[in-house]
Amino acid sequence: KHILDLKFQYSDEESNETYVGLTDNDFENTPFRRYAGSQEDEMVNDHIQISTTYVLDFSDYFHITTTAYYNGFSRNWYKLDAVTLNGDRKGIANILENPITNEEYYNVISGNQDAAADALLVKANNRKYVSQGIQTKFDYHWSGDNTFHDLELGARFHYDQEDRFQWVDGYGINNGIMNLTTAGTPGTDANRISDANAFSSYLLYKLKYRNLTVTPGLRYESISLGRKDYGKNDVSRQGIDLSTRENQVNVWIPGMGLNYNFNQISIFGGIHKGFSPPTSKEGEQPEESVNYELGSRFTLGNFSGELVGFFNDYSNLLGSDLAATGGTGSLEQFNAGEVNVTGLEVLLNYNALNNHKKLRLPITFAYTLTNAEFRSSFDSPNDIWGEVTKGDEMPYIPKHQFNVLISLEHPSYELNLSGRYNGAFRTKAGSGSIPANELVPSSFVVDFSAKYHLNDHFSINGRIINLLDETYAVSRVPAGLRPGHPFGAFIGIFLRY
Repeated sequence: KHILDLKFQYSDEESNETYVGLTDNDFENTPFRRYAGSQEDEMVNDHIQISTTYVLDFSDYFHITTTAYYNGFSRNWYKLDAVTLNGDRKGIANILENPITNEEYYNVISGNQDAAADALLVKANNRKYVSQGIQTKFDYHWSGDNTFHDLELGARFHYDQEDRFQWVDGYGINNGIMNLTTAGTPGTDANRISDANAFSSYLLYKLKYRNLTVTPGLRYESISLGRKDYGKNDVSRQGIDLSTRENQVNVWIPGMGLNYNFNQISIFGGIHKGFSPPTSKEGEQPEESVNYELGSRFTLGNFSGELVGFFNDYSNLLGSDLAATGGTGSLEQFNAGEVNVTGLEVLLNYNALNNHKKLRLPITFAYTLTNAEFRSSFDSPNDIWGEVTKGDEMPYIPKHQFNVLISLEHPSYELNLSGRYNGAFRTKAGSGSIPANELVPSSFVVDFSAKYHLNDHFSINGRIINLLDETYAVSRVPAGLRPGHPFGAFIGIFLRY
């Protein structure tokens, strides 16, 4: 038996999106305001994906699945990066974090003050990405007396690349209107190619004996990372000022899961090694951790649920210098030392109309408690996380999160009302009460969706995001406070044949 799947996908985007957020005062007064200095900000991208999957079934017990894939993504996020006045350059994050100290710069960004040629520096973050590869999986399963066995063996060859070819344009601003004064030369801001060649393989074995399931697994990763930096003075890439670097990572990643079923209750747990590769910087070590979980699933009448405790022990957490996290955008990683993450997840389901012939009224509640704590002290580059002291909480991780969903389901229609709560979190590492200028407050957002089935082939779907039109903050990076999604309504049509 042979199965061949072909997939093609294309998308493109033009959106007037900016990196510039708001000061605390401006967010409180007009949370959806756009500063005049961001009027030229725009994201333009296109994406193509092609994949082929071939399945060869030798029997009901043995089959081979092979997939070849290609992804190409080009984008240019054209966005305000900095302001230069009297020869003094300040980044947008610093200006909006301290608008009083940087009042003159803030007035230029907000359009309240004119500025001469090249005062506003707008960066063209122009990049191309490619990821491609081939992978195959052998799956063989068999059964015996009270046992079931499943053996998987997989391998993948993968290549990916990022090509940065960026520049900076200079603008003046007059009466709140920006005007181009100096057009930058492509390749004079960032001009480098980073790539990676990777081979990975894994072996996974599942044994079911009566009510016990044991799943050990082992993965191997071999990754070669490289970078060619042509420099800002070689836009034609002749190699006259070429610098290169390479890094190699080889790692074994074991793990094991266990599950035991009682009548309507199961107990499960697992121990798995965590891994994340470094960059091409020579000698940089990967992120490593050991992750533990222990939990239970249960069904009691109309109730079902899950309770899980987890502990992630990072021996070497990696941080990244990303513009999106308030850094410079160099993508360089840094050692963040030891981190412990502990938590609890609760999932509860209840069907209030279990005996009704056509109607169902399922109610779902999910809650997550997370404590993430640094176990070593260090100073993060470019003040991404601030000065970290042992015992500090990690930034951007809310301690409490929950979601509740109530649905009314009928063969002809569905109605869904959901609410999600995101607890307050800090934007810099620290302990105790969170300073106001490092706080993203908690939020509760209600969504609504509905679906109506006209027949077996045609359905109409509608969705409302932020039904109550709540105003709430979601981040302070990359530069200033920014709001969550306002009230939004969407409609879709589904055709099935």
